[in-house]
Amino acid sequence: EAINTFTVGNVSIKLDEADVNPDGTIIEGADRVDGNEYHLIPGRTYVKDPTVTVEKGSENSYIRMFVTINKISELKSALGEGFLPQNYVTGWNSSIWDCVKTTDNGDNTVTYEFRYYKTIGAFDSDSDIVLESLFDTFTLPGEITNEELKAISGLEITVKANAIQATGFDSVDRAWTAFEKQVKK
Repeated sequence: EAINTFTVGNVSIKLDEADVNPDGTIIEGADRVDGNEYHLIPGRTYVKDPTVTVEKGSENSYIRMFVTINKISELKSALGEGFLPQNYVTGWNSSIWDCVKTTDNGDNTVTYEFRYYKTIGAFDSDSDIVLESLFDTFTLPGEITNEELKAISGLEITVKANAIQATGFDSVDRAWTAFEKQVKK
């Protein structure tokens, strides 16, 4: 008699950020959260540190984050036609989180796709693996006018994270193509 037992692979991630006050300062001792509300004032820097955690037991995986910003035409009007979010954040390291694609969604939003620089797995780990945050803070320039500030009222920065196992794919692009096909089902 030969008995074969099979287990299945698993990929599990968590996306969160520091819990902050509306002025963008960290709430000491608070658990991490899945979103914050900010009260924008010109010249102020706000903590925003979207972070992916690869949970223990996860297979070797590709990780990516999407950052979608609404009110993009209002931001460009206020901050310049060449508005790029990396000019208003600190802590973003392009060699760790590579911005591989920018998509104009046609509804006054733009989405930026960032991919983690290497595969990550926690299959044999006794604990979760916390990746480097995408960025740490953002700053609203001090030279913005009251009219421009009113125009960006309701600004939203939405961050979404995905993971897909690396095994079985000969390239990161093929892995994400397969991921997109799974999502469309």
